[in-house]
Amino acid sequence: MNVPWLTVLWLTPAIGSALVLAIPATRVAAAKWFAFAVSVGVLVVAVGITVGFDPGGDRYQFVEDVSWIPALGTRYALGLDGIGLVLILLTSALLPLLLLAGWRDADPSGSLDDSGGRAQKGPHIYLALFLATEAMVLMSFVALDVLLFYIFFEAMLIPMYFLIGGFGTGPNRSGAAVKFLLYNLFGGLLLLAAVIGLYVVTAQNGVGADGGGTFALTDIVAAVSSGQIDDSTGLAKLLFLGFMFAFAVKAPLWPLHSWLPDAAVAATPASAVLMMAVIDKVGTFAMLRFCLQLFPDASRYFAPFICALAVVSIVYGAVLAIGQTDVMRLIAYTSISHFGFIILGIFVLTDQGQTGSALYMVNHGISTAALFLIAGFLVSRRGSRLIADYGGVQKVAPVLAGTFLVAGLATLSLPGLAPFISEFLVLIGTFTRYPVAAVLACSALVLSAIYILWTYQRMMGGPPKLADVRSSSMRDLAGRELAVVAPLIALLLALGVYPKPMIDLIDPAVQSTLTTVGVTEPEPSVRPVPEDTSAEAEGHR
Repeated sequence: MNVPWLTVLWLTPAIGSALVLAIPATRVAAAKWFAFAVSVGVLVVAVGITVGFDPGGDRYQFVEDVSWIPALGTRYALGLDGIGLVLILLTSALLPLLLLAGWRDADPSGSLDDSGGRAQKGPHIYLALFLATEAMVLMSFVALDVLLFYIFFEAMLIPMYFLIGGFGTGPNRSGAAVKFLLYNLFGGLLLLAAVIGLYVVTAQNGVGADGGGTFALTDIVAAVSSGQIDDSTGLAKLLFLGFMFAFAVKAPLWPLHSWLPDAAVAATPASAVLMMAVIDKVGTFAMLRFCLQLFPDASRYFAPFICALAVVSIVYGAVLAIGQTDVMRLIAYTSISHFGFIILGIFVLTDQGQTGSALYMVNHGISTAALFLIAGFLVSRRGSRLIADYGGVQKVAPVLAGTFLVAGLATLSLPGLAPFISEFLVLIGTFTRYPVAAVLACSALVLSAIYILWTYQRMMGGPPKLADVRSSSMRDLAGRELAVVAPLIALLLALGVYPKPMIDLIDPAVQSTLTTVGVTEPEPSVRPVPEDTSAEAEGHR
């Protein structure tokens, strides 16, 4: 009997989310440990799937395909390629760490009596929302039916909305949550219209089991590739824009980005990382899986324009990060810059660019998680997000300062740390097709050094604040915090030195996508060597 491993993968956190709510409200510690155990179980399943995945095998593996709503031609179709696999590994590896990092986030006073003396339902809901979000993200990475993907793409907004608005911090958390929801719902509305339009096109062209239309990704891609569906029409371009708009909001791409800094600052650090390092990757992943494969002609047509917007995002995010006085908002703007690199790599339509982009999704998730969580630990000690309120932290909390520096250096893509190789691949892939865009994107290397090193100098260098010396509030990382940070730093170092396993998983899927889009690698321009006609040369002849 074949085990439906992909169903097991996403159902485990979904069921775990419901079971957490069934734990008595007084058993807060039990609920926390149960949620953590569920997240570790998901990681074990993901690792098992990775072991059974064949990078040289079929494009989609562990395929599950059963009828869902026959009247609409939609199916419960799941499948996994190398790009989806590395993002599943990222998601399942981060969730246990995020639950540990946010161990006390839902406690009303920062600590709870776990002996059962006080009944608190807040932590149960908080944990359930985390697991529900994980389930929906995992389903988005494996869905091979467009309508099935759309449902989970939109549904993940609901738990994230409550994590920001219900468990966030600061007076603006409700407004930030509403802004997050409205931006993404508007993008989702356009996506729904495009999904319906795509179904109508398949029905008009007789695609599907009975020729009555389908949402099956593989069937639609095959119809486009064979010419059964003409993707060069104006309608196809409009449908592409509907898909692309929704994914660009989720990613986010300038100028659709303004919800991200507000939501990241209002959310708890663990929730903000869940949003920036996990949920937002669904947008860039969907560009690769749906935009490029369903609309290859439109993708080629709009690629230069999207690359231009990506370059603006890269520079814009880095410049605004330099001017921030709030450390959490600074990190949020760095993510806008990094998502620009990811989207640029996707739409330069080269092997190096897309491989680097997919790898960047993973590396950005790890580096952002490390930097944001360490900054969150720092803020929890002082109670302020303002950079000016800190100084000399490295003298009173050297481990905290040291890990912040490593995570910051990873963010600026220092060689030897994970993001370097992915950013390098994106720039090489971009230069072979759009040299000017690559040169402009390289300016972010200087800008990122400014905002990271200047921030470190102001917060960690110099003399320590007198209050930090006289009190124990600025304590160093210990216990639970080290258990969160150490694996992230280890991954940054390991993938920085040896990224080959990830690249081997990603590259076959990238090659298949480029074949579907119908592009070839740009030929390098070689200047002819002039023939030497001098007398000396004649003598040698």
